[in-house]
Amino acid sequence: MNKIKRKTVEYGKYGYYFIIPFFLVFIVFQLYPLLYTFYTSLLQVQKVGRNSSEVVFCLGNFTDYVFKQGNEFWPAAGVTVVLWILNFVPQVALSLLLAAWFTDAHNKLKGQGAYKVIMYMPNIITAATIAVLFFSLFDVHGSITGILRNMGVVVGEDSILTHGPASFFVIAFIQFWMWYGNTMIVLIAGIMGISPSLYEAAMVDGASGTQQFWLITLPLLKPIIQFTLVTSAIGGLQMYDIPKLFNNGKPLVNVGNTTIESTRTIVMLIKQYVDAGSKQNYGRAAAYSVVLFAMTLVVSLVFYALTSEKKEKRA
Repeated sequence: MNKIKRKTVEYGKYGYYFIIPFFLVFIVFQLYPLLYTFYTSLLQVQKVGRNSSEVVFCLGNFTDYVFKQGNEFWPAAGVTVVLWILNFVPQVALSLLLAAWFTDAHNKLKGQGAYKVIMYMPNIITAATIAVLFFSLFDVHGSITGILRNMGVVVGEDSILTHGPASFFVIAFIQFWMWYGNTMIVLIAGIMGISPSLYEAAMVDGASGTQQFWLITLPLLKPIIQFTLVTSAIGGLQMYDIPKLFNNGKPLVNVGNTTIESTRTIVMLIKQYVDAGSKQNYGRAAAYSVVLFAMTLVVSLVFYALTSEKKEKRA
């Protein structure tokens, strides 16, 4: 008997057609700028004569502006990291607490949807709008400043925003207030994906709500927590808009023997050398960007290692 050849349609190849636009956009707007930033960070303008200069391919941007003692990068990096920690730790803690509360089977809370919408609302408003709102509240003629002036906390025609630590904590609070609702929704979605039979079995065995949270919820929520930690690190270390708007008065703080702008983050420092003017230096800005990229990568890898499930080796 002659074998009949049947034509089969490979539907899998059509999937590549749909992902081509994504890769094109990624290569043009993300991968190429990233590689070009690495390249620019190795270019430095050096004088070769009294009135002439040339672009040299070297590590001068890192040795002169990043790793040299007394430079401006590491104070800005310290401000960025501390601002991120001050808003990130309470954000995750409160989001976990609220997510466990809203998903607790014994807690029959009425109007849960309304509470979730209200808590998520700050994330819908643009960061610049919220920054302007808080700046107007704490400004010299702001309502909160007026209350503090009546209480004797603020003296004369002054504002707490002109003092470094005060504006520092206001920025950290704004970041926390804006993002805890979004983190809470993500964690609630993760908890809702856990099988209810696990909690029912734990209740039969006499496990309390606290034990269920630590022994069932947290271990099974690791992938979602990992996503939250990594995205928070990426966004937190790149904060710009809110600190920039609060830095109009350039509040200063003394660190050791130097005085720095207490709310100047790494991205603000990068922007300073990208803008046209006497300080414009693309190589220096690119070097700062590369170090920021390395910092973000290291923090993300640490979070990934801490939240990854350890697989037991089979003998």
